[in-house]
Amino acid sequence: MNISACSAVGSLIRGFSTSAKMNINCHRTSIARIGRLTYTRMYPTTLVQMDGSTITIRYCEPRQIIKLPMDLTTLTEMERRKWVEARKPKAKIVIDEDIEDDFNIGNYQHLWKKK
Repeated sequence: MNISACSAVGSLIRGFSTSAKMNINCHRTSIARIGRLTYTRMYPTTLVQMDGSTITIRYCEPRQIIKLPMDLTTLTEMERRKWVEARKPKAKIVIDEDIEDDFNIGNYQHLWKKK
C-alpha cells in the first residue's frame, strides 16, 4: 500500500468517526472533551457582568479578568452620577513639608577621631 492510499484511508476513517451523531445538551461539556480535531489553546478567564456576577469562561488570550461595560441607560440618575464621579480622576493631595536641617557634623567628630 503506498503513502497516498494510507492517508486516504486514514482520512476516511477519521470522517466516519467524527461524523457520528452526538447528543448535544447542556451536560455535554461537563462530562466530555471539546469535540474538535484541532485544539486551540484556551485560557480560563473570569468574566464580570454588569450586575457584578462572575463567570469563568475560556478565552483565546491569556487574561485574568474581563469586565463587561456598564449600560448607562439602565441606571437611575443618582446611580449614573455616582458612577461618573467614581470614573473621574482623583485630585492628588500635595503635602509640602519643610524639613529643617539642623545637622551639625561637629557633634559627631569624637566618633572618628583617633585617640
